[in-house]
Amino acid sequence: MNDVFIVDANRTPQAKAGLDFKNVAAPFLGIPLLRHIMDKVEIPDDGIDEVIIGNIGTPAKYPNISRVIALDAGLHEKTSAYTVNRNCASGMEAVSQGFLKIKTGRASVVLAGGVESMSQMPLIFNRDMTELFSKLMSAKTLPDRIKALAAFRPYYLSPVIAIEQGLTDPFSGLNMGQTAELLARELNITREEQDIFANESHKKATIAWESNRIADEVVPIIAGSKLEKLITKDIGYRSNSSVEGLAKMKPYFDKKSGTVTVGNSCPITDGGSMLLLANEESVKKYNLRPMAKVIDYFFGGLAPERMGMGPLIAMNGLLERTAKKIEDVDLFEINEAFAAQVLAVLRGMKDGKVASRFGINRVWGEIPYEKLNVNGGAIALGHPVGSTGSRLICSLAHELRRRRGKYGVASLCIGGGQGGAVLIENLL
Repeated sequence: MNDVFIVDANRTPQAKAGLDFKNVAAPFLGIPLLRHIMDKVEIPDDGIDEVIIGNIGTPAKYPNISRVIALDAGLHEKTSAYTVNRNCASGMEAVSQGFLKIKTGRASVVLAGGVESMSQMPLIFNRDMTELFSKLMSAKTLPDRIKALAAFRPYYLSPVIAIEQGLTDPFSGLNMGQTAELLARELNITREEQDIFANESHKKATIAWESNRIADEVVPIIAGSKLEKLITKDIGYRSNSSVEGLAKMKPYFDKKSGTVTVGNSCPITDGGSMLLLANEESVKKYNLRPMAKVIDYFFGGLAPERMGMGPLIAMNGLLERTAKKIEDVDLFEINEAFAAQVLAVLRGMKDGKVASRFGINRVWGEIPYEKLNVNGGAIALGHPVGSTGSRLICSLAHELRRRRGKYGVASLCIGGGQGGAVLIENLL
C-alpha cells in the first residue's frame, strides 16, 4: 500500500447564491483551481492519471463536469475524469476515491475536489406543463396544436424548485432544516446555544479575513456579467454579527415552536475546491513538497431524519480505525450545516447516553472549541454542497501547516443519513 500525499490544496472564495458567482457556471469554479495547481508544479499536463470532482447539481450542459474541467484547464486528452455524487460529501468522496486509487497502486497522481453553483440550479417545469409541451411536439396538425394549447392553465407555469427538492429527504419527507429541529428538540439544544455558536463562526471568519490569515488557501476568481470583478475573499460572513441580532430572527423551518433560523444555519452558496494527491514515487520524480498526508477515511450511515449526527458516526469509525484519540487531534473541521446539528455531534462525542442512541458504545471526550473550525465554518463561509467535503480538507491542511499541528480531522453530515470523516497528517 502506498502513502498518499496532499501536494497542494486550494479553493475559490465562497459567495452566497445569487451574488457574485451567480453568472459563473460550475465548471469555471474548478478550472482556475486546477490550472493554479498545475502552474505551481513541474508535472506535465499528461502526467495526471485521474481527475475526480464532486458535484450534485449537474448542469445539463456539462453532464460529466470533471471531464469538462480537466480538458478546459489544459490537461491532456488521455487524462481520465469522472464526477461523483454523495450529496454533501461529494468533494470528500472525490478525495477518498483518489486516495484509494493511489493507495492501491492504480494511480500515481490524482486531482480531486468539488464544485457547486447553487445559484444556477434550475427551476423545472411542472408535470402539467411538461405534458403540454409533449403534446405540442407530437401534434401533427394545426387543429391538434390548438387543442393542446387550449388546455393550458396559468398554474402550469408554477415551477418545481430543484434546490428545494434536493434539500428534502425522499425517505423521511423532512427538509434538512427540519432534521436539525428534530435534533434540537430531542437533545434540548436551546435557541441561545445555537445563536452563540453561529455568532462565534462569524467572529472567527471575520478575524481570519481581517488578519489575511486564510488568503493563501484561496484562488481569486473572475466574475461578473462582463468579467469585470476579481473576487478574492469569501462573501457572506458578517463582521457585525451579534447574539442579540441573531436572536431577533424568526424560526424558519418550524415557524411556531422551532429554534433553527437562517441565522444559525449555513447559507446556500457557490464555490469550489481542489487537491493534488500523489504517491511517494511521483513526489520524488517531480520534486514535489507535500503539505500533508491522507491517513484514512470513514463513511457510515444512520437514520435519514437524524442525518445531522453523521459526523458522530463517521468520526467514531475513523478514530477506531486509526487508533487515535481526541487528544491526538490538533484541529477539527466539522461542517456547520446547522448550529444545532454541530452542537448535537459535540454532545454525542462526550455523552455516552447520546452516543448509545446511535449505536456507539464509547465516549471519546470533549472536542475543545479552540480546536474546532478555527477560521469559521459553513454558517459564516457557506456550504456549496458538492465542494464542501474537499473544502474542509483543504482548509484543514492549510491551518495545520500554519499552526504546525500534526493531525487534523475533517467531517460532515450528509443528506440522506450518512456521515464522512478524513484524517490527515501535517508534513510541514
